[in-house]
Amino acid sequence: MDIEEDSIEQAAAVRRERLGALKAAQQLLDTPDDGSAQSEPRTDIQPENGKENNPSMKFRNYVPQDKELHEGKIAPPVLPKFEEPVAIEPPPLEKKEDPFLDIAAKKPNWDLRRDVQKKLDKLERRTQKAIYKLREEQEKEKLLAGDGGDVEE
Repeated sequence: MDIEEDSIEQAAAVRRERLGALKAAQQLLDTPDDGSAQSEPRTDIQPENGKENNPSMKFRNYVPQDKELHEGKIAPPVLPKFEEPVAIEPPPLEKKEDPFLDIAAKKPNWDLRRDVQKKLDKLERRTQKAIYKLREEQEKEKLLAGDGGDVEE
């Protein structure tokens, strides 16, 4: 326990020395030097006569109501006019096409064909079969007519 108390006392002593050095430095800064560059009066410290010495206030976006503060009003900044870096000449006009031409189908009955395509395929197969049967019948008739003619002679 004795070692801890000694270390605490030493730390407190070191702290006291640092605070004393800071106070001495502050006093040196506050005292005016005749030959130094810091001979300017500080405006943020209250003077001893009791009046407050306000730093100069500047109002750019606020209009103060107090007449004394109107002196600190600053005119708003003037912004340079923005010039668009767009070409002066308008771009050449392209052909204006009706947008509905692109939407509309090329053939007006394409949706009907799509919906009926299965039925058309089935009908096409039946048509091909019917044509094939008719040709076979015609060939049989020719053969019969050809054979029958040979027999008669």
